[in-house]
Amino acid sequence: MREGAVGDATRIDRVAPTLSELAERGARVIVASHFGRPKGKPVAAMSLSPLAEPLSHALGGLPVHFVSDCIGDGTEAGDVALLENLRFHPGEEANDPAFADALARLADLYVNDAFSAAHRAHASTTAVAERLPSAAGRLMQAELEALGKALRRPSGRSSPSSAAPRSRPNSRSSPI
Repeated sequence: MREGAVGDATRIDRVAPTLSELAERGARVIVASHFGRPKGKPVAAMSLSPLAEPLSHALGGLPVHFVSDCIGDGTEAGDVALLENLRFHPGEEANDPAFADALARLADLYVNDAFSAAHRAHASTTAVAERLPSAAGRLMQAELEALGKALRRPSGRSSPSSAAPRSRPNSRSSPI
């Protein structure tokens, strides 16, 4: 996000299949996420409210209700609610049990679709998952399957690598 607008909706588009499937099955879908490093305090420029419209679009026009406090409630079966930035609460990054309890009370099931954040010991990724039956979302599932295939690949075959071009002595080089 830049200047209160979504510049690239790729992540939204990639989690939409999981959210759509849950809503179609009659679940109250509560989208919890984070953005930036607000250090446990609300920062207007880091609000998730601008995500509601692109998320609704990615869900085929299904209304997305923005909830200005990430521990609020008020959704019904088939609804999609987008909670405010979890990092606005100091309990998120501190993995606070009371904050995790407040989040867990909102749901009956925890679905994680954020592989890139799954390693963090935060209330929304660790503590809530310990309090509720948990599952991987479709995106997380695909990422785990791809990782599994890469790890099962026999040695001697191609593997991911990183390299930078070599520069000749006395030649100018520029960063890639």
